Amino acid sequence: MAIARVWIEEGCICCNACVNTEAAVFSIPDGMDSAAIRGEVRKDGVTDRNTAAGSDLNTAGIAWSDAIEEAAAGCPIEIIRFTTAA
Repeated sequence: MAIARVWIEEGCICCNACVNTEAAVFSIPDGMDSAAIRGEVRKDGVTDRNTAAGSDLNTAGIAWSDAIEEAAAGCPIEIIRFTTAA
């Protein structure tokens, strides 16, 4: 099933597990204390945790659905959340 939106909740420990799983979707930008969802995969084009804006994924982001699920499953503190398309 395709993922419509992904976000990172509070408490990220910047372990790079999500980035190592899929760097096309996740990053830890310089100066941030949390992993982020890359703007290149979001409809609004903003790179951040995607909690406040709640932007949906664009076509490029949706294509990474399997990797997003894998990153969420591999997060050691279980703070990567996502919703699937209806």
